[in-house]
Amino acid sequence: MAGIEFSQEEKQHLAGVIKDYFDQELDQELGRFEAEFLLDYLIKQLGPVFYNKGLLDARALLDKQMDEFTDALYAMEMAVDSTN
Repeated sequence: MAGIEFSQEEKQHLAGVIKDYFDQELDQELGRFEAEFLLDYLIKQLGPVFYNKGLLDARALLDKQMDEFTDALYAMEMAVDSTN
């Protein structure tokens, strides 16, 4: 499987979010390159954890929907007259 990838526009936006956080919350200025390097590190280290959690949540939702679908199919079954 390929790694987690973002478009250049997405990376620029996320790096901007990181820069803003460091400036506003940590009172530390972070350059564009530093923010992008930190973003690359976070994607590599944390990305798979969030990705796998998303898959787990999607799988749970799909399982729930499939159970409801199966119940609906059983509810559509017709009674069979076995006395003939």
